[in-house]
Amino acid sequence: MKDEELEAQLKYLRLKNLLADWDRIIDEADRKKPSYTRFLKDVVLREHDLKRERSRLLRLKKAQIPNVWVMETYPFEKQPKLAKRKCMELYDSKRYLLTPENVALIGPTGTGKTGLATAYLVHAINSGATGRFILFADLIDELFQAVADHSEKRVIKRYLQYDCLVIDELGYEEVDSQIQAGLVFRLLRQRKKCTVITSNLGFDEWPKFLKNQNLAAALIDKFTANCHLINMLRCRSITPRAIPPA
Repeated sequence: MKDEELEAQLKYLRLKNLLADWDRIIDEADRKKPSYTRFLKDVVLREHDLKRERSRLLRLKKAQIPNVWVMETYPFEKQPKLAKRKCMELYDSKRYLLTPENVALIGPTGTGKTGLATAYLVHAINSGATGRFILFADLIDELFQAVADHSEKRVIKRYLQYDCLVIDELGYEEVDSQIQAGLVFRLLRQRKKCTVITSNLGFDEWPKFLKNQNLAAALIDKFTANCHLINMLRCRSITPRAIPPA
């Protein structure tokens, strides 16, 4: 492209694909000679698809997923005790995202809970939603640190806004104080969107790491009021297959 004025206009409009591929697009139009309507539709579609893909990749990056697992690579064949149909119906329908509904993956360490939770999160992000992955230990640390500088309202508000929030390894570490337990309860009580948790503890064991029987009971009632339980207690230890972000 040699037209500096046009190049500046495209940069201003942030039409990056059109700017980068201008010569190829014009050459292709000269060869195929599409109608003006078809030509303009193709140009707009290219820009639309590029912008959507950039947005998807940015949301995926912001989700801070340590290992990107997708449902297509989950080794269901190694988990005959896992309710595959239930997992797939929830995944294909996106009910957990659209209704929205919570998801609890309960089972021993190494059974693939994190892989499934991540697959639901990636699916949500690829469908246009916002999301975040965080370890339970990191979440309570962040919430507790926010108390020191009086920013807990801002931090909780940020976590409330995610369309799909994955809290991994809930209960692997006990909360150190009732302040931490209260902040966790406050966050999960206020969330109106999908929350996916993984835990090696059944709901009856939650009082152990929260160190508060009443608070644990209230939290369980709130979380399970609209929740899909995926029982992995009888599943074997596996290693899900991670894939690089597309």
